Amino acid sequence: MDFTSFEGVSPASGGPLTDMLRGLRLDGVDYGRCELGEPWAVLFPAQEAARFHFIGRHRCWLFSPSRQWSELKAGDALLLPRGAEHILASAPDVHAVPIESYSIEPLQDNVYAVSNGGHGAKTLLFCGSMHFNLGGSHPVLAMMPDMMRARDLMADEPGIPHLLEAMASEVTGNRAGSGSMLARLADVLAASIIRSWVENGGDSTTGWTAAIRDRDIGRVLVAIHRQPDRNWTVEALAREMGASRSAFAERFTAIVGETPARYVARLRMHQARQWLIEDRMRVSVVAARLGYESEASFSRAFKRIVGTAPSHLRTVNGTSEER
Repeated sequence: MDFTSFEGVSPASGGPLTDMLRGLRLDGVDYGRCELGEPWAVLFPAQEAARFHFIGRHRCWLFSPSRQWSELKAGDALLLPRGAEHILASAPDVHAVPIESYSIEPLQDNVYAVSNGGHGAKTLLFCGSMHFNLGGSHPVLAMMPDMMRARDLMADEPGIPHLLEAMASEVTGNRAGSGSMLARLADVLAASIIRSWVENGGDSTTGWTAAIRDRDIGRVLVAIHRQPDRNWTVEALAREMGASRSAFAERFTAIVGETPARYVARLRMHQARQWLIEDRMRVSVVAARLGYESEASFSRAFKRIVGTAPSHLRTVNGTSEER
């Protein structure tokens, strides 16, 4: 499975932003090299994983999560970080059917060939699903827009045009091993899109992106994210910033938009969720690792913040408490 991280990406701004982005990794789940003859329209239903699209040849139309039609041209690339429902079509008036309704044949590894029976002009797409290691509850993912377009970020991310050119060459050339190459390029391009958005997206003076750009608060956030299982107190966090308890708490709340205690609690439960789902840890083990005196007290805190019991998460993800 292709895997790309931000370890090899060094944001120009450096500091806390660099450290935070290096902790964000994405894992390509599956990809499709789609050759579709007009007329066609593909419905991509909502999903937890992110969606990625690259238009390699011809053009198509997008019905976005904001329910507006716009034309995409060859060389365009899109990232939908939370997998919102959308449609790609040869024209806005074509009836859309789910992607599963098309012919899907294994090509290589986790890359599939997708086609239809249309005899008109053929559009060539490369589409993928990606999971982020941080999950949708992480601040950086929760704050992203429903959709990001690579061309909108090219001026601030000089590497994007080169990645787009490389993807166009691979997707249209159809050479041996092109599927694996495209999967790797898609992961890197998605990472570049996210980095550009975090570094340059908006001029907000509050919220997570503003906080991580702030040298002092950003340093505190990095410390929290590096050790989410540490029993962080306001005093300990204030020491990280080199400020008094009251001055730190006031500044943190003003920039981040929530108290330090609330932020730490959410991040700890996010980490717990990762351990429960991805590492298949028992609830009792997670509770002990986060320093809770009992499994019951941890479960109450988890349900209050996440909205579901930790034991339920293990059950729906295929792991019983008896195992």
